[in-house]
Amino acid sequence: MKKDRLRIALAQVNTTVGDIDRNTGKIIESIDRAKNRGADIVVFPELALSGYPPEDLLLKKNFLKKNRDSLNKIRNASRSIFVIVGFPDLAKGEVSNAAALIYDRKLLDIYRKMILPNYGVFDERRYFYPGESIPVAPFGKGIKMSVSICEDIWHPLGPHRIAVLCGGANLIINLSSSPYHAGKIKERQRILKDCAIKNKAFVCYCNSIGGQDELVFDGGSLIYGPKGHLIARARQFEEGLLIADLDFKSPRNIAGKIEKLLDPTEEIYSALVLGLKDYTHKNDFKKVVLGLSGGIDSALTAVIACDALGKKNVVAVSMPSRFSSFATKRDARILARNLEIELIDLPIDNIHKAHLSTLKRAFKGKRPGVAEENLQARIRGNILMALSNKFGWLVVTTGNKSEISVGYCTLYGDMAGGFAVLKDVPKTTVYTLARYISKKYSSNTIPLSIIKRAPTAELRARQKDQDTLPPYKTLDSILDAYIEGDSSREDIVRMGFNRALVNQVISMVDKNEYKRRQAPPGVKITPKAFGRDRRMPIVNRWQG
Repeated sequence: MKKDRLRIALAQVNTTVGDIDRNTGKIIESIDRAKNRGADIVVFPELALSGYPPEDLLLKKNFLKKNRDSLNKIRNASRSIFVIVGFPDLAKGEVSNAAALIYDRKLLDIYRKMILPNYGVFDERRYFYPGESIPVAPFGKGIKMSVSICEDIWHPLGPHRIAVLCGGANLIINLSSSPYHAGKIKERQRILKDCAIKNKAFVCYCNSIGGQDELVFDGGSLIYGPKGHLIARARQFEEGLLIADLDFKSPRNIAGKIEKLLDPTEEIYSALVLGLKDYTHKNDFKKVVLGLSGGIDSALTAVIACDALGKKNVVAVSMPSRFSSFATKRDARILARNLEIELIDLPIDNIHKAHLSTLKRAFKGKRPGVAEENLQARIRGNILMALSNKFGWLVVTTGNKSEISVGYCTLYGDMAGGFAVLKDVPKTTVYTLARYISKKYSSNTIPLSIIKRAPTAELRARQKDQDTLPPYKTLDSILDAYIEGDSSREDIVRMGFNRALVNQVISMVDKNEYKRRQAPPGVKITPKAFGRDRRMPIVNRWQG
């Protein structure tokens, strides 16, 4: 390290919750790479050692001990380099979300996260005690470093500000595992730029990448200079080592590699691909199986699966009934051929007739309706789960957020499976993603007839989604206001929507909470996803 200069490496790594040995190996490998690149300091994301979020694993003392033992292995790998790594720390009976400050095989200090988020997907006060001390570490002549963890830096008067005012810190390092939603990186950039300007300090933000259950971490680690200029930015949704040389005498004279931001649609698509890929691989599945109906949702899901896992690891099943049109059956075959994936053809008409025959006496005197229609979806779910049992494939469901919101889905039918790729993707965004795929690959990857066809479940003759639902553009606008915006029905009516329609949509959302509670996990791409984000009581008489 030269006088007043520092080479920093931000190790944007994809770790797995609970796989401490493998995580330790990745961390040590990145330390070695940083050394080879001449780095003076290497930084890892929040809770990189344990994986994030470890949730109730933090209640197991042997889990915490394993983390601490593995920290010693990392310490032994730190010869001649400063290492900052996130880990869960148990001290004096209290668990902290912590960062170890290690140099040349010595544990110099431990910073413990002070501001613990307890909103949205976060539940940190359940597990952690807040820290109380703010170390400021001298690092060469004229350099004073402070460390903070994720939420700490989102607050203007957080610990970094105290470190600047009271300790003279001019290098702010933040370890983060910030879950993705569409456009989140722009929000982070604004926060970090303001932090750099206000504190007249370098701000180095190391974010994790990878999928963990519903969450995806998108990377995009950042370095800002004291004047608020962007020095370096890592790629989104990819592992990597972001290197920059910081000149504390002439901060304007330095420049690092600034990776281009993905456009909004490509960003969402990348999140879906990474989320499915990591959920599948980290749960030791080799292949996925899905129902291919010839509709747009299953078509998009199949393309995402091929990008995530490779075409040889995706199996599609066509399960037509007498209500399936020639066009949808044809389009399912064309799509499978375009993607070069295996397509199993298993017609369900005879099974459906057997079910109707069995239920004939019980249903006597009742007109055919939704129960008979939903039998088809449940037969299809049953077939997919049988294939999963037999071959060890993960069943991927294809329903989108709009349908799941209003209950336009069949419990134990099209909702049956292990992972719901489009669970947080509104129908209008499904169409946007399908058009993006047509531009990215070729216009015939997803047949144009699939994109243009009026959406239909094909559970009865001449059925269309809009027989039951408003147009998806209108529906998605109301859902966005009610679910993500927490707007009241009166607020939504004042936005210009018909009162009767608003009441209908809200009623459908509220009455179907019991279905959503039983749905498989899926990739979070909006600010408020079902599951970890939105936790509504199933028994609930509130009408607001």
